[in-house]
Amino acid sequence: MGPGVQGSERSAVTIGVFDGVHRGHQRVVERAVAAARERGLRSVAVVFEPHPAEVVRPGSHPARLSTPRRRSELLAGLGVDDVCVEEFTLELSRMSPGEFAQSMLADRLRAAVVVVGANFTFGHRAAGDTETLAALGEKYDFTVEVVPLRDGVSSTEIRERLVAGDVEGATADLGRPHRVEGVVVRGYQRGRQLGFPTANVETQPHTAIPADGVYAGWLECVPVANLPTVYKGERWPAAISVGTNPTFEGVPRTVEAYALDRDDLELYGVHVAVDFCARLRGNTRFDSIEELIAQIHADVDQARRLTSG
Repeated sequence: MGPGVQGSERSAVTIGVFDGVHRGHQRVVERAVAAARERGLRSVAVVFEPHPAEVVRPGSHPARLSTPRRRSELLAGLGVDDVCVEEFTLELSRMSPGEFAQSMLADRLRAAVVVVGANFTFGHRAAGDTETLAALGEKYDFTVEVVPLRDGVSSTEIRERLVAGDVEGATADLGRPHRVEGVVVRGYQRGRQLGFPTANVETQPHTAIPADGVYAGWLECVPVANLPTVYKGERWPAAISVGTNPTFEGVPRTVEAYALDRDDLELYGVHVAVDFCARLRGNTRFDSIEELIAQIHADVDQARRLTSG
């Protein structure tokens, strides 16, 4: 990570994992941006990557609501001047609250004000809280603003909603549909054989994938370095399937998106985003291909209605 500020310029800092950049995060970040503007400072958001839990307790990484690239994009969209992705290491996890405040906030970021949520903890074994931070601010010449939590909105709660297939609830907490990203790879091409060609998305490790079922949403081509940029920025309403396809005796769990009424797209090797707007139904085993095709037609019609507004 770079210093986040230039020379002796001071900053308004907010710091955390910010997974999902949900409505609670947004409140904290927006206050940091406002504090920076009020005081003529640069606003800096420090994002830890990988998740601290994975470093401290390997194998415990929570499901990821957003990629680092997506988080940076969302934070910049909230008006942050600098988004600094900080590698979370064992060395960093072992810093005392005082060491963290001095080396990271005072020396590195030249913080004049630090804005955090009410549940913010920091330092070895999360020994520091907002009161600790305020006391350290007096020592290292920065003030602290604590933003009240938004009731019922947390990354953990959103992950639980997705496990239950409640993508509408996740949308309400995030302030936008939940997004899953990945590169389109060749699958079994059964959708194409049935007349509904799907983009088979190879999701990234630890991705938070909604419960098995069929959803309405959107399929978007997202430009990523070193990958094809065909259909750059294009976005289509979609019917989305998550699961193991029980009618065909099951396959490894997949995320597949059919861009409504498009059978001409060549998306192999393209990085795409799938936005989940509404759950249509759970997965069902059908006794015949004809029954499956009839249900797919019904799913597509419902997805079209839900995405037409």
